[in-house]
Amino acid sequence: MRLIFAGTPEPAVVALEKLLESDHEVVAVITRPDARKGRGRTLHPSPVKALAQEHDIEVVTPTSLRPDTEDGQELRKRLEELKPDAIPVVAYGNLITEDLLDVPTHGWVNLHFSLLPQWRGAAPVQAAIAAGDDITGASTFRIDKGLDTGPVLGTVTEEIQASDNADDLLTRLAYTGADLLRATMDGLESGAIVPKEQQGEASYAPKISTADAQIDWSKPAFAVDRHIRAHNPGPGAWTTWEDNRLKVGEAKPVDANAAEQAGQLEPGQVRVTKKEVFVGTATEPLQVTRIQPPGKKMMNAADWGRGLGDSANEVRFV
Repeated sequence: MRLIFAGTPEPAVVALEKLLESDHEVVAVITRPDARKGRGRTLHPSPVKALAQEHDIEVVTPTSLRPDTEDGQELRKRLEELKPDAIPVVAYGNLITEDLLDVPTHGWVNLHFSLLPQWRGAAPVQAAIAAGDDITGASTFRIDKGLDTGPVLGTVTEEIQASDNADDLLTRLAYTGADLLRATMDGLESGAIVPKEQQGEASYAPKISTADAQIDWSKPAFAVDRHIRAHNPGPGAWTTWEDNRLKVGEAKPVDANAAEQAGQLEPGQVRVTKKEVFVGTATEPLQVTRIQPPGKKMMNAADWGRGLGDSANEVRFV
């Protein structure tokens, strides 16, 4: 099939690579415009654009898809000229406007990192970890005018490990999802796929703000642990101490021996030993192992704790 691929960040690169290895023809890529990064604020192409350029594939970077904008009108014109059979989408970063849905023969096919209708929305991986789900997965579905409401074309499941953060889980889903997307394209071409309407109650995973990532130490240890893993590496789970914001990169539940070392701690109360940093929750404490003080890089929490000297055990996180 003739494909136009829509995607932007690194997880989408895996899917584009898989399609480039297939018998399908990727005739163009739609991605977000170049973004300014680093101290010099220089423009950098998206990871998907960089890969497309390596393969001499046409790249389209509209600032808007809306039909009342020049970019939106130019995009539709170009899509009609290219005559795609399908447009696979992976983390593109823009809502596909309704006027564009009828351009490809088999529609716009989104790879979404959940088992729909669970966790519709922008942050399904983070939501699954925060909720304590044991199983998640990826779904391919045909985009319609709703929010991740279109008929499902295929699914694959993935077990969530007790130590997974969002990056760990998303990395695995990027690879299994890429295989699913390729298989979906194969099935659409052969006619083997029968779209199925989504079944069951929907849940939602809205875009995460920095404020959403603040840690609430008054919750049980298991909930705080999930929160920290769900929000790392981005935007980064954080807490405050004396009006300073600290990112907590990693924490883990304590065993019986460690719990004895930590002793009884109130929510947010910190106890520093020679090799550990413990923080109280509503239940048992957690051991924080990675922390990032303001203006510094992520570091070993025990090194940070020792640097506090005699005041270490007067610290309280809020």
